[in-house]
Amino acid sequence: MQLADFDFDLPDDCIALRPAKPRDAARLLLVSPGEALRNLLVSDLPGELRPGDILVLNDTRVIPARLKGVRHRDGNQVAVEATLHRRLAAHQWTAFMRPGKRLAQGDRIVFGEQADRACFLGALDATVTGKGEGGEVTLSFDLAGPDLDAAIAERGAMPLPPYIAAKRAQDEQDRRDYQTVYADEDGSVAAPTAGLHFTPELFAQLAERGVETVFVTLHVGAGTFLPVKTETVSEHRMHAEWGEVDSAIADRLNNARRSGGRIVCVGTTSLRLLESATGEDGVIRPFEGETAIFITPGYRFRAADGLMTNFHLPKSTLFMLVSAFAGLDTMRSAYAHAIATGYRFYSYGDASLLWKAA
Repeated sequence: MQLADFDFDLPDDCIALRPAKPRDAARLLLVSPGEALRNLLVSDLPGELRPGDILVLNDTRVIPARLKGVRHRDGNQVAVEATLHRRLAAHQWTAFMRPGKRLAQGDRIVFGEQADRACFLGALDATVTGKGEGGEVTLSFDLAGPDLDAAIAERGAMPLPPYIAAKRAQDEQDRRDYQTVYADEDGSVAAPTAGLHFTPELFAQLAERGVETVFVTLHVGAGTFLPVKTETVSEHRMHAEWGEVDSAIADRLNNARRSGGRIVCVGTTSLRLLESATGEDGVIRPFEGETAIFITPGYRFRAADGLMTNFHLPKSTLFMLVSAFAGLDTMRSAYAHAIATGYRFYSYGDASLLWKAA
């Protein structure tokens, strides 16, 4: 398939710059292959599920992973910006840097405000110790473990997606808005955005309906923001992300399916992780490690029956994934309807509930 197969025109004013208030007041487009589209609200979700269904949510927590700093080399200084991507060790991260091409191994980078270097947490310094083919730079920080985490939390900014950051500055409100209410495991540099719609009240309504909820962890990397650069889709390579499905969760999911329940993933991150943990026999097994699974039309889904997800970028791997799940023609029609009827797109936008194509 070609990249152009996944293109569509999206008016600029469809991009949401702030989320709905309350979170579950966002719109929800119900997409069932072969059936008419239905316009709902996220708060209507419990009524679209059955007792015994099970929702799978990603409990990763977004860290303030965007860092401004100064590169020092031979007495010269250049302003740089890093978006942390993937943790390699207690003191080491890969990052996407701007400008990245001018960095070299051995360069020293001082992150954060430099006016008051007496502050311990402000001593967020690193050395460039590697450069990858995909544009990543390896940063080895002077701090490690909890000390490094605290310094990043103090000096970093929430890594809003480029299509929001280009239109307005991030602010303190984003530290709350760009985080799910159930976030628990630090490590993502992008939010699992379908989960942003959930509220304690919605969870209570789901439980009353008899719908189970389980939590898995996939730490979303900055690679999620990178465009596909190959015209032939199969030539694209995904960046690896770390995830975990523990044995208790795997058992609950397998039991739910054996009892006739449907597995509904909240977000493409949960779906990609669950598919990585599921064998050809359809059995979900414990999983811990990296996944670079790339799902495009023709993929045979082994775990998920439903998917709740936001509306995605043209020509993105995420639009390819939803097209694989519900059908390319179905998703083209759904997106055309969403644009025509004023749905809001991307991270702070509205949501869709997709049922898998037969």
